[in-house]
Amino acid sequence: MYEQQQEHGEQEGAAPAPAVRPLDGFTVGVTAARRAEELGALLERRGAQVLHAPALRIVPLPDDTELLAVTGDLIGHPPDVVVATTAIGFRGWVEAAEGWGLGEALLDRLTGVELLARGPKVRGAIRAAGLTEKWSPASESMAEVLDRLLAEGVSGRRVALQLHGEPLPGFVEALRAGGAEVIGVPVYRWMPPEDIGPVDRLLDAVLARGLDAVTFTSAPAAASLLRRAGERGIREDVLAALRQDVLVVCVGPVTAMPLHEEEIPTLQPERFRLGPLVQLLCKELPSRVRPLPVAGQRLEIRGHAAVVDGALRPVPPAGMALLRTLARRPGWVVSRAELLRALPGAGSDEHAVETAMARLRVALGAPKLIQTVVKRGYRLSLDPHAESDKYGGE
Repeated sequence: MYEQQQEHGEQEGAAPAPAVRPLDGFTVGVTAARRAEELGALLERRGAQVLHAPALRIVPLPDDTELLAVTGDLIGHPPDVVVATTAIGFRGWVEAAEGWGLGEALLDRLTGVELLARGPKVRGAIRAAGLTEKWSPASESMAEVLDRLLAEGVSGRRVALQLHGEPLPGFVEALRAGGAEVIGVPVYRWMPPEDIGPVDRLLDAVLARGLDAVTFTSAPAAASLLRRAGERGIREDVLAALRQDVLVVCVGPVTAMPLHEEEIPTLQPERFRLGPLVQLLCKELPSRVRPLPVAGQRLEIRGHAAVVDGALRPVPPAGMALLRTLARRPGWVVSRAELLRALPGAGSDEHAVETAMARLRVALGAPKLIQTVVKRGYRLSLDPHAESDKYGGE
């Protein structure tokens, strides 16, 4: 009886295993430059290991001659419409104007124009500046902003568009085709990161399938990551990993555009916010794990850990390689030679399989999950007739 309790981690008086969080056992890459710490904290709070790799850096333009020239032109020749696309960009524009001594003149000019805000955060920045927006789309979509402008008619109107570093395909072209004069307001620019090391480590993790998911919060970051893969000569391999093995989650459809151009499937939350993005990951990653009924217990194989009867069991990389190989054909015998090929850097000595297998069994805390088949190899002790409702199977 005592041995059975040991195998199931249920010794008398032992503390119950903590509840498994949605992202326990998964590794998620974060490419964001802005609000990266906030996104990472949200993911870690739900159990994820986070690999930070800012793919870009934002360069503000308080001293930029182009922004200064555009601001002076709009003050002297007022636009009919101003479209504010991001809170950080709108605030940066006002702050830069104040630094040039043009802040009051700019705000006076914006008071008399049709001011459109892409979403609630931009509305907040507009109101913090003492202004009031005329309209904001419920969808936070630039497509809806464009539809409204075209429905109103833009022929002969000056439209100032606060640029935010992301592509707006067809937006400017459609306005100009409708007869508008469009003035871009370049508040900040995207530049490559000063330290490319984290990006290279993320790309290496993608290639090794060491990431379960990678997140993008801007289109330039997605384009930058793929461009760096091209510079290293690994673009096609990275594309293959992102298309098949690594889940790609974007904060919205505009962010996903450079990835869709490369036929990379993506998921996006219904609301284009960090919170819903994390919630989507919490739902999607666990749902991709197929529970296995093994030796009377429920086994889930996550990115760098296993869950055995609801208890999280961290597993070293060699053990995970063996476990994944066994799980590809649960219940079938896998030879030592095949398992050796799955071990990273194991060479030709099959004793490496025995050593890694012993450590795997210890990590799982349930030795009977994996059966040794003498002179043949190893197998997961699959319960072929387990109740499907008990183990979540079909």
